[in-house]
Amino acid sequence: MIRVAFQGERGAFSEDAAIKLLGKDIDFLPCAHLRNVFQAVLKDDVSFGIVPIENSQAGSINEAYDLLLTYPLNIFAEVILRISHCLMALPGEKLADIKAVYSHPQALAQCEEFLTRLTTKIVPYYDTAGSAKMIKEKRYKKSAAIAGQRAADIYGLEILAPRIETNINNYTRFVAISREKAKPHEGSKTSLVFSVNHVSGALYKILGIFASRNINLTKLESRPSKSKPWEYIFYVDFEDPIDNEIYRKAIKELHEEAAFVRILGSYPQARQ
Repeated sequence: MIRVAFQGERGAFSEDAAIKLLGKDIDFLPCAHLRNVFQAVLKDDVSFGIVPIENSQAGSINEAYDLLLTYPLNIFAEVILRISHCLMALPGEKLADIKAVYSHPQALAQCEEFLTRLTTKIVPYYDTAGSAKMIKEKRYKKSAAIAGQRAADIYGLEILAPRIETNINNYTRFVAISREKAKPHEGSKTSLVFSVNHVSGALYKILGIFASRNINLTKLESRPSKSKPWEYIFYVDFEDPIDNEIYRKAIKELHEEAAFVRILGSYPQARQ
């Protein structure tokens, strides 16, 4: 049985992502914080950590990117999960009687259109599945949580309203982090991070390394450097594995031009 760490309580969307990627035969290790997931993988307590990295509406999850840079681990695989929110409560509760709704702030924001039609108190909570667990354990009457279907199944709650997200095109990209490297193959994606020398045209020259070889960048995003104020590092995703000869030459040139380069992983590209 594979042991997998994720942030949140049982029933979190990260758990759904793990099952979609790795199957149901998993021994889960729920963690309080994303950093704890990375630590569990680094200490070899688990085979994989499942980490949300990007949402189609909210954008990149900055903490996850910072941790990818901090810890000497590899992106082993990725999975894209359709995020569908449900309003759930203790058995027997009625939607008209709900006085308070609990969930993670991002989930509350993603269900804003539905929530504005309710005359209820909106209460931010640290975790979607955690809000469902809290209502179950504390036996909160006239209260509901917003979480995924799996959370309702785990904590014995009833779905008062399914699919309450405002935008049905709500997807989150998760990555599996590991001490091991995936084996590159056709259809792979490579992720890396680099910084540039503080000279005119440095970024332009580096982007030219990819453009001149027709390498398709699927992501380019900057993040503030933790080591120097007002300097930035760049996260890049590109198609195809790094062991291709064209890509090897591009990476070699990148090492020559950039101030810093680190390959985060070359791994199978997910499909929606």
